[in-house]
Amino acid sequence: MERRAGSIAVRQVASDGTAKLLIRLNDGLTVESVLMPGHRPDRAAGCVSSQVGCAMGCDFCATAKAGFERNLTSGEIVEQFLALRQDARASGRRIQTVVFMGMGEPLLNLENVLSAIARMASNEMGGLGFRQITVSTVGIVSGIEALAASGLNVNLAVSLHAPDDQTRARLLPVGRRFGVGEILEAANRYQAITGRPVSIQYCLLKGVNDSMEQADELAGLLKGLRMHVNLLRYNPTGLSLSGEVYMPLSEAATESFLSRLKDSGVVAHFRRSRGPDINAACGQLRHTA
Repeated sequence: MERRAGSIAVRQVASDGTAKLLIRLNDGLTVESVLMPGHRPDRAAGCVSSQVGCAMGCDFCATAKAGFERNLTSGEIVEQFLALRQDARASGRRIQTVVFMGMGEPLLNLENVLSAIARMASNEMGGLGFRQITVSTVGIVSGIEALAASGLNVNLAVSLHAPDDQTRARLLPVGRRFGVGEILEAANRYQAITGRPVSIQYCLLKGVNDSMEQADELAGLLKGLRMHVNLLRYNPTGLSLSGEVYMPLSEAATESFLSRLKDSGVVAHFRRSRGPDINAACGQLRHTA
């Protein structure tokens, strides 16, 4: 019998029904995975981690505060999916989609991520399908190209968070290595190869990346590209690595930014936070002892 890669140490449930699982691995390290109930009573979405911690150092993300410890094996990734699927079934739901938006940068653990995706999408594990899986990245250009070359045709989400290199490098250290233009070119090539539209993730931070000028700049970057923007609410994580305390936008300011993008012809949506009261929302995952 194959040895299990870990066990559920803690299960928490948020006021909106989102469940967060703290999974203890065989070496004692932990990762977090999230199950989000769908709008339909029989559906759910799963969010899995690809690494223990993260080396990307994104300034507004709680995962970055603990640093990077190691990559997850494909088995450890798959077991997160199986644990979430079991949790969903207990409430009469079926996992319809899975996103690699938990702890870690998936494209820096690509071999194991691809192996896990192949298993999760296979008929042997319930036939989730490749088009129901999304891989998120902070913009590792070589990783985007390798993902495209894999032939799996999964969805790609790029965490951009700023339309200019200076602001982006302030928020995401990887921005010093890969420029915004270079990342969008790679994302556009991904679309051309796979036929899968790329989503742009943009977390709104008050006074940092939320001006109308930045909305216009973002719209200009995406002009003619078949990409859509997911605006994210910042979920507070306390003092950042750089000593900043970021603040979320008001609903009115968020709506203004969203409207500005739409008026410029950008397909954009606001994605509401799931499970912030148990620190299960975007940017809040953090392994504990």
